[in-house]
Amino acid sequence: MISIYNIKPKFQQALQPFLLTLNRLGVRPNQITNSAIGLSFFLGLILFLFSESSTVYFILPFGLLLRMMLNALDGMMARQYNQKSAIGEVLNELGDVVSDLFIFIPFAFVTGLNPILIWLFALGSVINEFSGILAKVVSGNRRYDGPMGKSDRAFLIGAIALMMGFQLIDVYWINGLFLLAFLLTLLSSFLRILNALK
Repeated sequence: MISIYNIKPKFQQALQPFLLTLNRLGVRPNQITNSAIGLSFFLGLILFLFSESSTVYFILPFGLLLRMMLNALDGMMARQYNQKSAIGEVLNELGDVVSDLFIFIPFAFVTGLNPILIWLFALGSVINEFSGILAKVVSGNRRYDGPMGKSDRAFLIGAIALMMGFQLIDVYWINGLFLLAFLLTLLSSFLRILNALK
């Protein structure tokens, strides 16, 4: 299935200079993970407080890109510098889910958007990540199959934010995008479990 996750190797390669710098500064993987969680909370908070301002919708895509960078860097540092830990894995997995919720749920309070669809999308994202973790329990391998995996969701939310900021699309269609995204998270979850059982 098509997924932005497929470009992860090139994305990680581009982040190598940042990784080297962070390592020289003595930064640890869990500190990067915590930073990503804190950033997500901040993004969700400003969206909740200033949803009527177009400025927040221009900030959100850049914040999401930074979060994706942090999400990649913590794992890269843990692997490359032999800093893996059980608490790090727990923090990484739980942090991803919590971070998603921090960012997605405030959309339920944006005027014109259907809160039920936002909550369904948030639920779908939780099920999707749980399916990836469950696949590791079943097969020994964490699954990241798309469509609408973590990276795809971040890209979608960033794109929606830009469209809202520039007022390029009616909220009716944005509601439709959230419904489609929810359905795709369910498809992705099914594929993750199916592939784990093969």
